[in-house]
Amino acid sequence: MQKNENKNMFKASWTYDKAPESTDHVQIKKEYELYINGKFTKPVKGKYFDTINPSTNKKIASVAEATSEDVDIAVKAARKAFKGWSSLSGKERGKYIFRIARLIQERAREFAVIESLDGGKPIKESRDIDIPLAANHFFYYAGWADKLEYAFPNRKPEPLGVVGQIIPWNFPLLMAAWKLAPALATGNTVVLKPAETTPLTALKLAEIIHDSGIPKGVVNIITGAGETGASIVNHPDVDKIAFTGSTGVGKYISNAVAGTNKSVTLELGGKGANIIFEDAAIDQAVEGIVNAIFYNQGHVCCAGSRLFIQESVADVVIQKLKDRMETLIVGDPLDKNTDVGAINSKKQLQIIENYIKIGINEGGDIYQSSCNLPKSGNWCAPTLFLNVSQSHKIVQEEIFGPVLAVQTFRTISEVIEKANNTPYGLSAGVWTNNGAKIFHLTERLEAGVIWANTFNKFDAASPFGGYKESGYGREGGMQGLNPYVKFD
Repeated sequence: MQKNENKNMFKASWTYDKAPESTDHVQIKKEYELYINGKFTKPVKGKYFDTINPSTNKKIASVAEATSEDVDIAVKAARKAFKGWSSLSGKERGKYIFRIARLIQERAREFAVIESLDGGKPIKESRDIDIPLAANHFFYYAGWADKLEYAFPNRKPEPLGVVGQIIPWNFPLLMAAWKLAPALATGNTVVLKPAETTPLTALKLAEIIHDSGIPKGVVNIITGAGETGASIVNHPDVDKIAFTGSTGVGKYISNAVAGTNKSVTLELGGKGANIIFEDAAIDQAVEGIVNAIFYNQGHVCCAGSRLFIQESVADVVIQKLKDRMETLIVGDPLDKNTDVGAINSKKQLQIIENYIKIGINEGGDIYQSSCNLPKSGNWCAPTLFLNVSQSHKIVQEEIFGPVLAVQTFRTISEVIEKANNTPYGLSAGVWTNNGAKIFHLTERLEAGVIWANTFNKFDAASPFGGYKESGYGREGGMQGLNPYVKFD
């Protein structure tokens, strides 16, 4: 077993500005209510739960817990608003969606700080990636709202009705944008539920939506845990469910809507293969490996959590990767220099730590960066497992943390077989200077999204989704309109 080799050899030699991002002028309420029918309202049963800062495990705010009664009120509000919203011209709907995008831009810093406080991700990721991309999705679909005849030529698309949307905790605002923007552009009304551990940016988005002047009842944002989500899924007057989250919950939703008229899109778990060939630009590939697995603490469904390196360059790539891991800064999410933030919750940290124990017990060689972890909060050092096989649990099962399983290969056919040997099919990455090799791999890898010489790059105009147990349906791009329309 190898652990923390060369602990202190690769510390960065430059100095940093240690000042964290200021929370001045960031408005966080002590208590948040449900946003239903154009106003914030108290939950029927008066229940609230705490949302916790994962970097300190201290309470941030109290948040309303919606019960089935609240879900019913929200669905009725959305149903009542549907006729008016769907009858608006696409041009008029687009104006509201565009206004939401602009308001997100105007309050981008506030969104970024809240996202990092509530979710634990580094502020540079919230500020530079998540929030701008969320605004871009609203801009993108605002443009489609009056051009649906071009998206669906020779067909007449009609909105589905009331859409129930359930989003995960790893990209709270971005996932809300992915789901809300195309649903609104196509004329649907929405009841959206954010994850219970990261509700604050969705509730801040509710304020933005309110300020946009959008008709009441078109967007309803309610908070709660699994029971709240189940009430949305099982409500008889919801026409569609859009869910992003675990494969287990996705299977429950599929079973729950079977035999009903509800349509469903599911974006579920993944175990992405990241493949490094001997002719790749090695230094660039190492940066890609780091981004693929340590971005957002590995809380990414499409994370490159399985690394395949061609044997001839394996030793070089692994050593460079270890060196690079030693430069990663793990700590305060609001510190502009932080590379890896806090694990989202105590529960998720326990899951990750359990998988690390499993990996060790199964005979894998562990290597962890020698970073100093903060004493309070939820933290996990960037971790590699070497000398693992296809049968190891840490190779087959989604960990959803900063843990990378490394294997080697000799031939293209071998790596294709290994990469596809998983129940998931969400993402993959290919690193090579040979364009023909890239196209050969993309035709044979069973993944909905395949990156070439990059990883975890997203664009509002690009579709995203998976195969097998990674779900079905697409979000983003023109294809993201399809799940929200029907045809006569």
